[in-house]
Amino acid sequence: MRTVHAVLPDGIDDPARPSGGNVYDRHVCSGLAALGWSVREHAVHGFWDRPGATGFAALTRVIDAIPDGAVVLLDGLIASTAPAVLVPQASRLRLVVLVHMPLGDRPRDDDARPRENAVLSTAAAVVTTSAWARDRLLELYALAPDRVRVAHPGVDAAQPASGTATGGALLCVAAVTVDKGHDLLLDALTTISDLTWSCVCVGRLDRDPAFVDALRRRAQDNGLGVRVKFDGPLSGTELDRSYAAADVMVLASRAETYGMVVIEALARGLPVIAADVGGLTEALGHGAAGSRPGLLVAPDDAAALGAALRAWLGDATLRLRLRQAALERRESLPDWSSTASGLAAVLTEASR
Repeated sequence: MRTVHAVLPDGIDDPARPSGGNVYDRHVCSGLAALGWSVREHAVHGFWDRPGATGFAALTRVIDAIPDGAVVLLDGLIASTAPAVLVPQASRLRLVVLVHMPLGDRPRDDDARPRENAVLSTAAAVVTTSAWARDRLLELYALAPDRVRVAHPGVDAAQPASGTATGGALLCVAAVTVDKGHDLLLDALTTISDLTWSCVCVGRLDRDPAFVDALRRRAQDNGLGVRVKFDGPLSGTELDRSYAAADVMVLASRAETYGMVVIEALARGLPVIAADVGGLTEALGHGAAGSRPGLLVAPDDAAALGAALRAWLGDATLRLRLRQAALERRESLPDWSSTASGLAAVLTEASR
């Protein structure tokens, strides 16, 4: 039986802290186990935002205890910040880094790129969740292309949403942060306040409380307080109900490596109106007839997003066409077993 040591941020199963990375990590670990791998999980505390000495010490203890020659799958949120811990271990361990988001793409500090480069350059393999992310890493760093692979996220099968006649049930699933562009979304919604719609925002509210408070005040000041709801993080059947009640997914993100909520929406036949950023276009894809199952607008452009929403709400023919394309795209979405198989192939190569 092949063994992989998975080094993950703590709390990946915490429903109060949902993220695409958490979902991906859990499905991959379960999928590898289903393929016959022995998956030994190591949860490391302290790497959700900026790691400190406590986090690095915890990671050091975990890595030091892993036997020589072992295959180690590291979540990039941990790995890309910790070259001092990991680079000296690259000669005795087979390190495979799973990059959910290239930290060097939108660096928070001057050291982000050198740190990430040091880790990825010494890893046996690097796995990204989109072709866009792979290309971006190859642009940023002098990595061997054959060591950087893509394992697209999968999606669970779901029943198509029934939708409404007017298309006015808007849904945004994302942590409420500046990067996810909820301020742009609110500005766009203000431009269509003369139309009939409601918008439910599902996602964590604790990442930037001041930003959330400012959004709520702006919604009230603009007369949208009743029409825009911030429901906080949802999972399981509660999240399923939110998708089932929606007509369209709306995302104003300033950055997306892939956009797992896009394929979760498409799995339910929901079209997507979103900013054209990162790997989001890749996730959106096309229906069988070649039509996009949604509308893409320029990033950081609230007016363009508002115009797209106005077109959606005002044109029944457009809504029908996009819904049909979403249902077609639904049939071609990958499942999680495909993701696990792709990753297993990378791990097998790294073990050699």
